[in-house]
Amino acid sequence: MSESNPDRAAVPSLDVVVGEDGLARPRWAAADLLLREYYDAEWGMPVRDEAGLFERLSLEAFQSGLSWAIVLRKRPAFREAFAGFDPDAVATFGGDDVARLLADARIIRNRAKILATIGNARATVALREEGGLAEFVWSHRPAATPAPRRLADIPTTSDESVALSKALKRRGFRFVGPTTIYALMEAVGIVDTHLVGSHRRGASGVWGA
Repeated sequence: MSESNPDRAAVPSLDVVVGEDGLARPRWAAADLLLREYYDAEWGMPVRDEAGLFERLSLEAFQSGLSWAIVLRKRPAFREAFAGFDPDAVATFGGDDVARLLADARIIRNRAKILATIGNARATVALREEGGLAEFVWSHRPAATPAPRRLADIPTTSDESVALSKALKRRGFRFVGPTTIYALMEAVGIVDTHLVGSHRRGASGVWGA
C-alpha cells in the first residue's frame, strides 16, 4: 500500500494490511496464502470439542520455538500420524509408535514433544472425570478481551493463561506453559486478539467487535 492511498486513514496501524480483496488483516496473515486462509477461516473461531482442543493444544506444543507456518503446513501429516488427534487412540501409543513418529520426516520429530503429546492424550482422557478438556479450558475465559491496535499490543500471557497452565500441569499435561496456553486461548476464541481494524475482529461471536 502506498503512502498516498486514501484508505490509509481507515487503517488503525501499519500492522494491518489491506489485501487485494479489500479486507484488512495483520501482517503475519497477509503475506502467505496458507496463513491467510487459516486466519480467515479458523484462527480465533470457537473450538469447544475435546478432539479439536486436544489437536490445537498438541500443535501449539509442537510449534514452540518454531513458526506457526511450519506447523500448519505439516498439519495433515500430524493428523495422520496421531490418529486424527483422537485422545483415546493417542493415549494407547507405546514404544513402537514413538519409534514410528521419530522416523516420520513429515512431522516435527522431537522426542520430548512426541512423548508429551501421548502423555497429554492420557491426561485428556483422565480429565473427563472433571467434565472434560473443553469445559476445563473454557472455564478460564476472562471477563474481558484485549483490543490491540498494533501487534506489539497483543499480550503473550495473562492471569488466566497462567492459572490454566498451572491447572493443566497439576493434571499431568506437559508443554503447557503460560505463553503456549495464551496462544491456544487466542486460536480457539477464548480471547479475541484480532487487531482493531481487522475484518475478523469480533467474528467468533464470543466477543463483540
